[in-house]
Amino acid sequence: MGWGYLGLLPGGTKEMSELNKLNALAVKNAGVGKHFDGGGLYLDVKPNGSRYWRLKYRFAGKERLLAFGTFPEVSLLEARKRRDESRALIREGMDPAMARRTAKLATVQNQEAAFPVAATAWLEFKRSGWAPETYRKAKFVTDTYLIPALGRYSITTLNTKQSADMLETMALKAPVLATKARQYLGSIVAYAIRKGLREDGRLLSLKGAIPKHEKGNIPAATDPKEIVVLLKAIDEYPIPVTRAALKLTMLTAMRPGIVAAARWEDIDLDTAEWSVPATLMKMRHAHIVPLPKQAISVLQEMRAYTEGQQYVFLPLARQKTEHLHRDAMSKALRSMGFKGRHATHGFRGMLRTVARERLGIDSDILEAQLAHAKKGDVQKAYDRTTFNDQRRKVMQAWADYLDNLRSGGKIISIKSAKYVRSK
Repeated sequence: MGWGYLGLLPGGTKEMSELNKLNALAVKNAGVGKHFDGGGLYLDVKPNGSRYWRLKYRFAGKERLLAFGTFPEVSLLEARKRRDESRALIREGMDPAMARRTAKLATVQNQEAAFPVAATAWLEFKRSGWAPETYRKAKFVTDTYLIPALGRYSITTLNTKQSADMLETMALKAPVLATKARQYLGSIVAYAIRKGLREDGRLLSLKGAIPKHEKGNIPAATDPKEIVVLLKAIDEYPIPVTRAALKLTMLTAMRPGIVAAARWEDIDLDTAEWSVPATLMKMRHAHIVPLPKQAISVLQEMRAYTEGQQYVFLPLARQKTEHLHRDAMSKALRSMGFKGRHATHGFRGMLRTVARERLGIDSDILEAQLAHAKKGDVQKAYDRTTFNDQRRKVMQAWADYLDNLRSGGKIISIKSAKYVRSK
């Protein structure tokens, strides 16, 4: 028969060539040993009573063995069916054992290629290289938009039209997030190609898939009169933890997610410095945050609530995070009536605009405080300036400016202001 056959094997002789020799009763009562049904199929009964179905066959001149499961989980009828299917594969020149492995691999790949599975694996792959806030945003977009819309597809066959239709629909409600979703989707597809879940070079063509829209700035209070209203509203907010977090965000202009996750171990009240580790920063560089005396007061108040705890701001009731959720601050501002007028992230824009225009602070110092990336390849490669001493003076002047606004006092330029370093 050449490359392979289910014929007589050494030691097999007649019982190997005849088919369907066993019956249900014989299988049930079979004693220890091998009981052949024909065509290479036999029941192997072990001393402990276990009964295994096996198929002995030859392929490419070598004797091979294939397992079909155990009795009674696999009945005599099912075992014969599997034998016949294996015989058919051999007649077509295929090794049934190899065919089974290929089928199992295909099943695993099909499972891994399901869009929800591939997207979740991509998130986990990217997580170690992302700042927590970057991961949070990507997970939110993936779980809220991508998976619900594309979950029924396989990453292997997902095409441009399916993706573009989803992005176009998303852009009608959340244009900014739709842009992020397009970026994430392209990265998920590239990841799938690297993992062998999609053909090489089969990328999605999504340029222009999102209709152009007017990009709006993050709402921020920049008019002194509006800032006064904001300051008084925060002072009167009834939840102490959220109120304190909003104040610290305002006094430091740090990203809300970083403030919400502030740890006592990173804060030194004696030197008035908050050392934010690189793992938490968007640009993956450790950042020193000078703390004006007003920020020190906020933190000292929080010690009555969280001294001895890891995080400065513990979660509110019903929050599942280890620390205060940044959305608690956003919700607080909305409840105060600042929806569309001032967002939690707007404190950064408020500092950048008002401190520059009203206090005459140098933009480079403000950019350093905001921990923005350097512009241009040369600056990114060689500029390591952090303006720590200047930022300490600037942030104290900023806190004093806010206090003066709150009390209705006269505002003076930073150039003529006197700074008091907190002790």
